[in-house]
Amino acid sequence: MPLLHLGLDAGGTQTRWALADATGALQAEGSAPPITGLMLLDAPGRAALAEALQALVAALPAGTVLRSAWAGVTGFDAALAAVIGAALGLPTAAVRVCSDIELACRAAFAPGEGLVVYAGTGSIAALLSADGSLHRAGGRGAVIDDAGGGHWIARQALQIVWRAEDAAPGAGAATPLGRALAQAVGGGDWPATRAFVYGASRGELGTLALAVAVAADAGDAPALALLQQAGRELARLAQALHGRLGAGLPVALAGRVFELHPAIETALRQALPGVTVHRSTEPAQRAAARLAAALENHRR
Repeated sequence: MPLLHLGLDAGGTQTRWALADATGALQAEGSAPPITGLMLLDAPGRAALAEALQALVAALPAGTVLRSAWAGVTGFDAALAAVIGAALGLPTAAVRVCSDIELACRAAFAPGEGLVVYAGTGSIAALLSADGSLHRAGGRGAVIDDAGGGHWIARQALQIVWRAEDAAPGAGAATPLGRALAQAVGGGDWPATRAFVYGASRGELGTLALAVAVAADAGDAPALALLQQAGRELARLAQALHGRLGAGLPVALAGRVFELHPAIETALRQALPGVTVHRSTEPAQRAAARLAAALENHRR
């Protein structure tokens, strides 16, 4: 087996991995359980991290021999380099860890050439400058903001339905949005919603955004309006960086929220007239594997 280089796009919902050869060419890819820097904060989290890394190693093709790794991780913590290296059998010097948004920037543009609006479970916009500085807007978590991200969309949708229920029992549940959420959480009553919401991780709660897209396609006006508002909230992040760094900077869109429903991207584009907007085309895990190969070549 040739020596390979591992790229990770790790977050609260899942971890995507890719393997590249010394030239950066893709050799294999797949997924593994969630990995985040927040797992290092307590003993249960560290145990879950160890299990996730074991599952990642098991998911790699049999006989894989790694030379280096590059990981973009939600909740970036520099200590992850040693932890990931130990799990993969690599020295810490052969492992590079950065934030998931820095990885998204590297996948979309050469440093300094544009900014990324990333919307997954959370939301953030960032630009990696030519000197390596990361300029960002948003990305402060669901307690403070994360507007436009999957978790935010899910919370807003639940609020729409349950406020309608408060005003007229049965009114919220009878809507396409209410029915889609009920199917997703396993029931239409409050105990079912409560059990799902307060037993779910941040990433699991964010998956309810899929139900909002289903409801919008079924003609639910509040669901469609919510997705449009998500697009405007994500545009606001780009606008903040444009105000600080230059209004003409192009924008790349990354993250699974942009795959939910076209209304999100349409609303964002309408809020950014005259700005070049495109989807980031290289999956982050492939970019990470390519960067890992380049890192190893640089180390030689």
